[in-house]
Amino acid sequence: MRIASLLRRRRGWLLALLVAAAAAVAVAGAALTQPSSAQSQTKSETLNLPPSHPLVSDGPYAIADVVEAVGPAVVFIEVEYQPARSSAQPFPGFPFSSEWFWPFPQPSPQGGSGSGFIIDEKGLVLTNQHLFPNARQIRSIKVHLPGDEKTYEAQLIGSDYELDLAVLQIQGEGPFPTVPLGDSDSTRVGEWVIAIGNPYRLEHTVTVGVLSAKGRQITVRDSGSATPRVYRNLMQTDAAINPGNSGGPLINLKGEAIGINTAVSTQGQGIGFAIPINAAKEVLDDLINRGMVVRPFIGIRYTSLDESIARQLGLSVTQGVIVLEVIPGTAAERAGLRVYDVITEVGRQPITGMEDFAKVIQGMKVGDILLFTVIRDGRQIVVPVEVGQRPPGV
Repeated sequence: MRIASLLRRRRGWLLALLVAAAAAVAVAGAALTQPSSAQSQTKSETLNLPPSHPLVSDGPYAIADVVEAVGPAVVFIEVEYQPARSSAQPFPGFPFSSEWFWPFPQPSPQGGSGSGFIIDEKGLVLTNQHLFPNARQIRSIKVHLPGDEKTYEAQLIGSDYELDLAVLQIQGEGPFPTVPLGDSDSTRVGEWVIAIGNPYRLEHTVTVGVLSAKGRQITVRDSGSATPRVYRNLMQTDAAINPGNSGGPLINLKGEAIGINTAVSTQGQGIGFAIPINAAKEVLDDLINRGMVVRPFIGIRYTSLDESIARQLGLSVTQGVIVLEVIPGTAAERAGLRVYDVITEVGRQPITGMEDFAKVIQGMKVGDILLFTVIRDGRQIVVPVEVGQRPPGV
């Protein structure tokens, strides 16, 4: 009995040590912020996206021609909220400071404003999610088209916090002008780009610059949350972006949206950021038809197994990934995976560590059945896992 008690204590201590030491411990499925490429192709075919505008000229009026072609589809968005019950601000004295901010006036209890652009003749508008931080408290959303005296009501039909994307549906009869969606993967650093938006409520302002860099990561303070928001794989530009531009398009000289303007630096000039349009294209169908992005998820926290860990636990294998936690209510729990399980294969593909495991599950979809080869209590077993959907907030 004493030996068993000591072993349980030793294992509990070791598990705590593993969790503390694995600073980069992965959550199965958490890195999959976008659907697989196969899903993306299927989804893009369901949308009636407009064709690209040809480059009208390559002379001094090339930019003006592009603006004339796509500008009518760049809209001004106003959001009004229901009266707040309390005037107290959430998380007062929040200590986090950031050198980046959204080019969008932080919403008051009454409302806010920003930009967006129409991507479908029926009136679908692509913009940023952070324009609508209190979605349940929205009283009305109004959309203004350039040169149109009419004010349109709109409905928020889908949003995603992680990608900072939202889709509105204009309540009105089309056809509406549209901005074609380009290919952000094929963009080149140094190429000319155009930003159109409504900075400081100055309707339909055009600024020009170049694509300064790709693949940037920044952290932005989120006034409505206790944690900062991390953006990955952003496009950097020196085209001027100011408050009110958030959600507007970053356009190439073909007249295609290659990004969604999102954040600017507070400490320097000529440093703005946009979400790559391909990130939006991959999830548009989910946003439009489901109201959210569906992400595949297994539900384990894990780290690579090495000889030291194997020796401490008395394991017969020294390669694979060891399960540190099974998240309740997830596919992993339903499949019967346990803490200290060592995963050595997934679908007959050998797993030597975290990188192998991440690569193997990268293309998984909700509903897929994955066969995990697991070492448990010295025995090798096969555990079928049906991939689930990532719960909100995980």
